[in-house]
Amino acid sequence: MKRLTIIITSILLLAGFAQAADRATVEGKCMTCHKEKSPGLYQQWYSSEHSLHNVTCYDCHKAEKGDKDAFMHEGALIATLVTPNDCSVCHTKESEEFQRSHHAKAGKILSSNDAYLAHVVAGEPAAIGGCETCHGGVMKLDKNSPNLLAKGTWPNSGIGRINPDGSLGSCNACHTRHEFSIAQARQPETCGKCHLGPDHPQKEIYEESKHGIMYFTNKEKMNLDSDHWVVGEDYYSAPTCATCHLSATPNQPVTHDAGERLSWTLRPPISKHQEDWEEKRDNMKEVCSACHGPVFVDGHYAQFDGVVNLYDQKFAKPSTEVMAIIKKNKSLENEANMSNDLEWTYWELWHHEGRRARHGAAMMGPDYTWWHGMYEVAKHFYFNFIPEVRATGDQEVIDYIDNMLANDPMHQWMDRPTAELKKDIQNGKMQAMFKDYYQPVMDEK
Repeated sequence: MKRLTIIITSILLLAGFAQAADRATVEGKCMTCHKEKSPGLYQQWYSSEHSLHNVTCYDCHKAEKGDKDAFMHEGALIATLVTPNDCSVCHTKESEEFQRSHHAKAGKILSSNDAYLAHVVAGEPAAIGGCETCHGGVMKLDKNSPNLLAKGTWPNSGIGRINPDGSLGSCNACHTRHEFSIAQARQPETCGKCHLGPDHPQKEIYEESKHGIMYFTNKEKMNLDSDHWVVGEDYYSAPTCATCHLSATPNQPVTHDAGERLSWTLRPPISKHQEDWEEKRDNMKEVCSACHGPVFVDGHYAQFDGVVNLYDQKFAKPSTEVMAIIKKNKSLENEANMSNDLEWTYWELWHHEGRRARHGAAMMGPDYTWWHGMYEVAKHFYFNFIPEVRATGDQEVIDYIDNMLANDPMHQWMDRPTAELKKDIQNGKMQAMFKDYYQPVMDEK
């Protein structure tokens, strides 16, 4: 019996040695070939933490039989895509946090009005090269080579990519392959790939803010490649996007759920408080407190809430109500969505200008709060949106607009003398109209 046990153990050991030898052969072939064929890729990996800890190409790209995107390559079963499921083998906590985040769900844009515009008004190549490159698309297989990815969907590192294994997202949206540098992921330029432009210009807002100015002035002091990176301890010159939304503080660990510190949702036409928004606001205030006192922090949030509530109450809610009445009454000339001037005006009012104003206030970007934000909102609300609403001939919405302009003090300015309005500003009457806006307004729909 003892002899049989020894024989079995020996066979298992030999099998293990053989498997290890086969693995070493595969890994050696990967490195030898890619060092010659794609030297930039190889050097990125070679200088990475993965290389330092003996994490090889095969560790990340190996596939199992039955994987939809698996294929044989130089004697090894591999997959091109490295998904959050693959990363979770080593980075379990990070993957779990990311999978529950808004980032991971960014691929839901595929059924939104944004995607409708790209597909219908422009065409599919615009949706693939534009929307899906940031938000992520559905990864499809080539019909002629069933285990290879289709050209229409690959390459794609969209942060909400929908992968063949059922996972959502792409870790390399932030941790760019094949170096996966933590320092690079901490820099605002990384977020700027997607968070920029007419509808969500966080990159531009950050760059005009004091935070961005201080970062670009003191980047060399930021200790960006440190394993331990706590604001106020390891760096202090400026925050980056990661500092506020993801990185550790003295009392909070690193998170890969970028929504844990956001109290408002500013994407929709009318702003909404996040679930557990007060807790999330306290999370962000704790980040702020590393560099700012409580009076400063509370003052910022009061001003931020003031802009959000102003936009919502004065412009977003009435314009959204008007569009709902027009839709109910079928008052637009053309049937298809976005085939009427009024629909485009309303879209840009909230999707572009309203978002810019709210995001500008959130991130202390004055030019985006006013000139690129509320200035544009007000101009287009009064001198484009309202005339276009009247042009529909829908008496119900015309009555709604007339009543609002006649009876809501916020909208009566056009029918009053300028000297009188200036006097109201000087004596504080105009400011008193908005005194309740400097705190959360909870009459959300």
